[in-house]
Amino acid sequence: MHIEFSGAAREVTGSCHILRVGSGSKRRTILLDCGLFQGKRSESRTKNARLPVPVSEIDAVILSHAHIDHAGRLPYLVAQGYKNTIWATAATRDLCAIMLADSAHIQEKDAEFLAKHRNEFVEPLYRVEDATNTLERMVGMPIHKWFDVTDGVRAMFTEAGHILGSASIALEVREGSEFRRVVFSGDVGRCNLPIIRDPQPPEQGADVILCESTYGNRDHESVEGAREQLAAVVRETAARGGRVLIPAFAVGRTQELVYDLHALRRDGKIPDIPIYIDSPLATDATAVFAMHPEAYDHNEELVRRTPNLFDFPMVKFTRDVSESKRLNTLHGPMIVIAASGMAESGRILHHLRFGAGDPRNTILVVGFMAEHTLGRRIVERRPVLRIFGDEVPLSAQVEVLNGYSAHADRTELLAWLRSVRQYGVADGRANPHVYLVHGERDAQDAFAEQLRGDGFTVSVPSPGDVAAL
Repeated sequence: MHIEFSGAAREVTGSCHILRVGSGSKRRTILLDCGLFQGKRSESRTKNARLPVPVSEIDAVILSHAHIDHAGRLPYLVAQGYKNTIWATAATRDLCAIMLADSAHIQEKDAEFLAKHRNEFVEPLYRVEDATNTLERMVGMPIHKWFDVTDGVRAMFTEAGHILGSASIALEVREGSEFRRVVFSGDVGRCNLPIIRDPQPPEQGADVILCESTYGNRDHESVEGAREQLAAVVRETAARGGRVLIPAFAVGRTQELVYDLHALRRDGKIPDIPIYIDSPLATDATAVFAMHPEAYDHNEELVRRTPNLFDFPMVKFTRDVSESKRLNTLHGPMIVIAASGMAESGRILHHLRFGAGDPRNTILVVGFMAEHTLGRRIVERRPVLRIFGDEVPLSAQVEVLNGYSAHADRTELLAWLRSVRQYGVADGRANPHVYLVHGERDAQDAFAEQLRGDGFTVSVPSPGDVAAL
């Protein structure tokens, strides 16, 4: 039994880990996630076009959640001939239906742009029909229920608390008389995030844990404090007559922000200004959220008291391009929430080109910004931003609310790992070996040192590394 670390090793995108069980004609190969690499365009394209393993060898895929850096290469896998099952939760499958089609559409449009304006002829990684075919391979499973993945391997989803439908994955692997338990954290969320339930560590314990480490070197502000900071940013920007421009993931972060703005307006903590959700994908994702109330945290007052969490008078969804363009002709305070979350593509780029140079405005960063993205350059407060080939001065205020991160911080990750270890002790298992994935080097190295001090055996694999179980 071996695990090869193909993506999200020493970086935070392209999540993909390869579990191999058995040998020869009895070897089974399972992918944990198959996500897109994001960052420098030329480098990412080369990585994305290189499949982690020949399609003919893959017996199954288990998907932790629908974010593109975890699910975004699945249509490419299918386009190359993959015909076996992709296991996911039901909500993840429904989100993938819109997210993968959107990803394919963007790639097709990018290819058209390059051909028309730069005389570069590049085939899209995959097309919309490949995204549609991918959904035919996906099987939605409930959490807390074992299912057989392939011979000798069964799996169970548990609540990861990251986005709607997100899951950690517990696997039981048998080879002859040998038995091992592997846990893949997926992306671990935070306690008390709006809408969705808190993360629930797998209760079976583990011999091996693949654990994300995005924020392994820092702690977040409190979730409750983030809502109050959001209110302060909105009030101050509105008083200046400016716009709050929020690059946000269309799935998860957008719905959390709308939920909190709803709560703040009900409590009279923000002025009555328009909130534009300028993203067709976010509009569709919000509809998927409404389809899955079973995934909500019903301990939250707003969930219990309000049947329409995302529909209140201040909110306006803009689907058409003409509606989006019209926003830049309007006057007065407003909030604009648009994808992409790392400001690498999508409608947020138009709003940043129009609004980044206005000191009345605020660019509000509410999530992780990977290296080499426009979002990271905004966080670093570069004096000039390059958007659509134009140099745009960064004169707007920049505010970063880390309390809105959907990723657990180092204290929360440590508590999650301790829980899995404790369940293992109760089951008679030794201290698990932890492999840190989905993190940048500084975060991983700091977290590895902390975990070793807590008694864990820790490795930090590089791309292509193989670990024997």
